[in-house]
Amino acid sequence: MVSFSPPPSAVTGAAVASGPALQPAAPARRLRLPAWLEVAKPRLIPLLLATTVAGMAVSPAPVDGLTLTCTLVGGTLSAAAAGILNCLWEEELDGRMARTSRRALPSGRLERQRALLLAALFTVTAVLVLVIGVNPLAASLALLGLCSYVLLYTVLLKPRTPQNIVIGGVAGAIPPLVGAAAATGELGWSSWWLFALVMVWTPAHFWALALLLRDDYRAVGIPMLPVVRGVEVTARAIQGYARATALLSLAGVLALPGGGLFYGLLVMPFNARLLQLSGNLALDPDDAGRARSLFRWSILYLFGICLLLLLARLPLAQALQLPPTAVPLALPTLAH
Repeated sequence: MVSFSPPPSAVTGAAVASGPALQPAAPARRLRLPAWLEVAKPRLIPLLLATTVAGMAVSPAPVDGLTLTCTLVGGTLSAAAAGILNCLWEEELDGRMARTSRRALPSGRLERQRALLLAALFTVTAVLVLVIGVNPLAASLALLGLCSYVLLYTVLLKPRTPQNIVIGGVAGAIPPLVGAAAATGELGWSSWWLFALVMVWTPAHFWALALLLRDDYRAVGIPMLPVVRGVEVTARAIQGYARATALLSLAGVLALPGGGLFYGLLVMPFNARLLQLSGNLALDPDDAGRARSLFRWSILYLFGICLLLLLARLPLAQALQLPPTAVPLALPTLAH
């Protein structure tokens, strides 16, 4: 699961009060989803599925339609189950914040028992779909992503340490491993590269949002980095992780089984924009507009990376190929 996936407020946080200084986020005006669908956090799932497919793209083996369908269905269900369990755990916390008090569980639009039953149904179905339609390794990794998001991030790290998203980001970085496992039945170094890229991308992405929502987190005692260390330290940390993300993204030239040069050329403007926005934020950490722009671009950035990895597998891109001696020949894999 993600959160590369970002935390439950990832989409809501994009709409905040304007002004020269950071202000508490105002509730976003949007179509209200049915209660059972709302708790599944469907807005967070597309990016998780995109990184899953990107994990397939960096794997040398082709993926048939049935395997792709089962992987995406299983990934969707496991991500939805994780979202519901997150909502169940944070029901009391959500009820204390004006921004989240109207969510399905704290507002009483959905009963806890029904939400728990839905989470269990989604989890069991996801595992069955992945075991039968894909392979046990992919199913195990999807379940690991679910558990790491709910237990590692939500329960253990989020209420205790400002580094919660740095460590807990492992949940959002697992979908590329699921995709690679679905494609080949093993985890090669290319899939671990994409896992690492999502890991280092996550803090810059999430802390940009946390800058916008720091008053909410402070009000309920959640020790996010802007609350504990302040906006200047957070902005510098964001810039550092943005630089690490841009640098690590270049390894995709070697990670791809083909089309690496195509990817390497097109990823440059994505990195340039990421570095520009993180640098702008470091110059004025109190500017809500700069934090919001970085948060929005970080989402587009990861979608863009996934798209480039897919495009690099097209025949035209394959013509831009690195010499075989430039690619590592023997690296460890984890087979199912």
